Amino acid sequence: MRYCAAFVLIFGSVTVGERSEAVDGISPYETFGGDTLRCVINTGNENYGRNGFRTGFNYELLRKFGDHVGARMEISLADNHCDYEDSLQTGAIDIMVLPDTCSHFENKFIFSRKIDNAVWAVNSGDIAKIKEVNTWIATYTGSDDYKRTWAKYHRSVNPLTKFDRKTISSKISPYDQLIKEYAGKLGWDWRMLAAVIYQESKFSINTVSHRGATGLMQVMPSTARYYGIENLLDPEENIKAGTMHLARLEKLYRNEEMTDMERFKFVLASYNAGEGRIADCRNLAAARNLDDNRWDDILKVIPSMREDATLREVDLKFGKFNGTETMNYVENILNIYSAFCEICPA
Repeated sequence: MRYCAAFVLIFGSVTVGERSEAVDGISPYETFGGDTLRCVINTGNENYGRNGFRTGFNYELLRKFGDHVGARMEISLADNHCDYEDSLQTGAIDIMVLPDTCSHFENKFIFSRKIDNAVWAVNSGDIAKIKEVNTWIATYTGSDDYKRTWAKYHRSVNPLTKFDRKTISSKISPYDQLIKEYAGKLGWDWRMLAAVIYQESKFSINTVSHRGATGLMQVMPSTARYYGIENLLDPEENIKAGTMHLARLEKLYRNEEMTDMERFKFVLASYNAGEGRIADCRNLAAARNLDDNRWDDILKVIPSMREDATLREVDLKFGKFNGTETMNYVENILNIYSAFCEICPA
């Protein structure tokens, strides 16, 4: 994707009549109704940028626009290997969200009114569509719902800054309501689940690891398919898949003689490294007469999981294991949870 100097082409005026119809929820153009709209978001890395969570914000705006025009939305992240110029021109993509600092493409596209720090691009021949987009933007950005949505994605950035400043808040992330709902299904303190999500993605839906783990809870596509989840970009679907996996892991340790906190540590470690790796660690701990139900005892054996000699000591089904990331992962989440409890007291 080629970026350029700041310049935004604002196309199409919005009349009083069009604004009134949009307020009433009636599309004055009816260019999108009944269609499936294919949208791509390309707003770059949003982790604590000065523009807040731009990808999540625009994802929600696109969903709201789809509801307004009565269209089913298929929203994806931009892939650097795809040619979106051709996709927009051929109609394979209907709308592409770009930073407002990028508006060229050699007159091939028309750009919407600026909405926060982004513009929505459509094919240069789709004049009716851009007028409909602009009518909705002009109306929606003046609404109370827009103000609430904007605040949700721009005023909850970096919760640990609140902790450093000893700020008390009722909010941690843009996704608190979803986190509370799914934490309740797990039987967890919602701040605990928020700590996991923060560690995984810092609440950015566009986070993708080099292994392909995706979204808020960094769920692998294969794991999502196992739980019947298809759209890992969708915040609720991602949290649903992640919490279903956490529930399955908890079930593995349900009959073990562990305290709730010990069980939680083993679940976290298994979420990060896989239950097979943690089973190997527990087997090694037991072979050394350590308590395989205590995480602190597991920490004692993990360093030797990297050594060839350990392979001759016990049967490690998954081979050698570095384990440093997993040790840090569990400790980080516990620290984040403690900070979140101070930010949002019960």
